[in-house]
Amino acid sequence: MRALHTAATGMMAQELNVQVISNNIANMRTTGYKRQRAEFQDLLYEHVNRAGTQTSSQGNILPAGIELGSGVKTVATPRLMTQGSLLQSGKNYDLAIRGEGFFKIQLPDGRTAYTRDGSFELDAQGRLVTVQGNVLQPGITIPPNATSVSINSQGQVSITQPGSNVANQVGQIELSLFINKAGLQSMGDNLYLETPASGQPQNGTPQTDGFGNLQQGYLEQANVEAVSEISDLIAAQRAYEMNAKVITAADQMLSSTSNMMR
Repeated sequence: MRALHTAATGMMAQELNVQVISNNIANMRTTGYKRQRAEFQDLLYEHVNRAGTQTSSQGNILPAGIELGSGVKTVATPRLMTQGSLLQSGKNYDLAIRGEGFFKIQLPDGRTAYTRDGSFELDAQGRLVTVQGNVLQPGITIPPNATSVSINSQGQVSITQPGSNVANQVGQIELSLFINKAGLQSMGDNLYLETPASGQPQNGTPQTDGFGNLQQGYLEQANVEAVSEISDLIAAQRAYEMNAKVITAADQMLSSTSNMMR
């Protein structure tokens, strides 16, 4: 019976939907996390009678046909790259992007990754790195005798040293833009990779040409809304239950048919 397969595709789709929602909820406190959304499309149709076909020799046209659908499929789980709220952390090397852009990160294998997570630290060489030790690009090194470090909204990194009240610039933070941010590939650790779908990165300095600005001492929170995720979870659960009821009904109908043939 076709209904069994159709309802099974609905159950599988809602199972994946719940997995996406659960990942969003699990990352509610993940710095810079961007929520995902499951998107679905209907499957192919069997056209028993096609609308618009001629039904008589007098030229009568069938106004509506008979189309039997075969279920649903998941086509994408895009990330919604909306701005998350900014939370003050008080750490000098914590940076939040307010607006568009990603930090550039160099991976150990030489590839460039991108992130919205601005929780940076200093390594043994005084370089700004992520919590995994990956170096921020372009590289910025803070001298060991620096008495204070300031990063303005344009990404200029300045320090003061003992015996001087004059701030000296030691680096410039750059951001990267993508024409299709949803096309970036997630690789975990709050990092994304460029893909043919995302387009090539456009690099620039903060607060210029549409790039966001930086906020020192702040971190961007996940853009996950608990109420929205819970309501989506309830809807997905009910949709799963209704598809399960369809399978139960189809099984009962098949059982009745089988009993009639005994």
